Amino acid sequence: MAILHSKNLSSESLIVRGARVLDPVEGVDAVLDVRVDGGTIAELGARLEPNGHRVIEGEGLLLAPAFVDPHVHLRTPGREDEETIASGTQAAAAGGYCAILAMPNTDPVVDSAAVLGSLIEDAKAKAEVPIGFLAAITRGQEGAELTEMAELAEQGAAGFTDDGRPVVAPGLMRRALQYHGITGRRLALHCEEPTLSRGGHAHEGAVSAELGIGPYPSTAESVMVERDLALAAYEQAPLHLLHLSSRESVEALRAAQVDGVEATAEVTPHHLCLTDEAVRSLDPNLKMNPPLRSEDDRATLVEGLRDGTIGSVATDHAPHARHEKEVPFEAAPFGVTGLETAFAALYTSLVEPGLVPLQTLLERMSAGPARAYGLEPPRIAVGARANLVLLDTEASWRVRADAFRSRSTNSWLLGETLHGRVRATVAAGRLAYEAA
Repeated sequence: MAILHSKNLSSESLIVRGARVLDPVEGVDAVLDVRVDGGTIAELGARLEPNGHRVIEGEGLLLAPAFVDPHVHLRTPGREDEETIASGTQAAAAGGYCAILAMPNTDPVVDSAAVLGSLIEDAKAKAEVPIGFLAAITRGQEGAELTEMAELAEQGAAGFTDDGRPVVAPGLMRRALQYHGITGRRLALHCEEPTLSRGGHAHEGAVSAELGIGPYPSTAESVMVERDLALAAYEQAPLHLLHLSSRESVEALRAAQVDGVEATAEVTPHHLCLTDEAVRSLDPNLKMNPPLRSEDDRATLVEGLRDGTIGSVATDHAPHARHEKEVPFEAAPFGVTGLETAFAALYTSLVEPGLVPLQTLLERMSAGPARAYGLEPPRIAVGARANLVLLDTEASWRVRADAFRSRSTNSWLLGETLHGRVRATVAAGRLAYEAA
């Protein structure tokens, strides 16, 4: 099981009073008080006595298991101007997250026990919510030689990924999958066939053709998804597919799951909410890898999330310095932020219109991603560690750059009005965030 790391601070003793408690996994849906003693849920009931506990008023609000983000870029080490462990976990807490997993495409790459060990020590000193660190599959993420995966797992790697780059060589990918029997850690795969995506900046379709932007076809993702699922089936090894974007990828995943392949997958808020039509604005904050795709692709992703084929929502939080995004669309780097806006964006775009039930969204943002990496799912149950998010589903708010806790503001939602807001987050038994 993956290990998470954070600051060693005192646990909370508090009562959340009068909220609608909704835990889809535990089957709880009732107006209750929740008492937390020393960071552990001690009692669920009606009108519990404070007995010296701090009281958080929850009347008219929703209390749910806190979220887990399996795909975050903290830019540490190497680009602390864009994000740090402290700022990234503050942003996570404000977004309702009790745990995050950090990607290894840093400078230097997390491909050795020394780099991983240094990050773990930093997290123990600076992380506001627990972090797990994924290590690279290949040295330098160059796709030529496997890392010392057994040593990295022993050091505490939560999993392995070359996110941002695919493992192109099939033989190397097969060997990496074989290491699961030694490490017990899952591979998380960025699926991209680079000879098909090369020079692409937007989805291959009418929009990229009309704008004259380099095309990035959906098949560049799906052919690699199909290859990796075939290798996983052959090796009888589990894998996790990162940020799916295309109809063909979802269909391949669904078929593999039916055939018994132990495959999980994630989808981002931006791929669930937007299509490549948004790229007509040429806003560099709408440039991401994989790119926004067609309405058919988006609808298939929503259906995959709803029916459980895709078990996790992941932000793919990718901070960039302002000057890097203030360039023409094709010159800008891929990536957008998302930790502080994920729930509100999905509540506004999917739950309110009736496309996805609220209970389903909560499960896909919490228990789903936790299970994919072997983490203990957040639960609202007596004896469970307190990992809670208090949500105001009636609140409306405007996304502003000056309100972000992240060091970067390259959000695809700047200026938009969203519904649903995080009021408080309890992470690993500690109140990590409370709205003013």
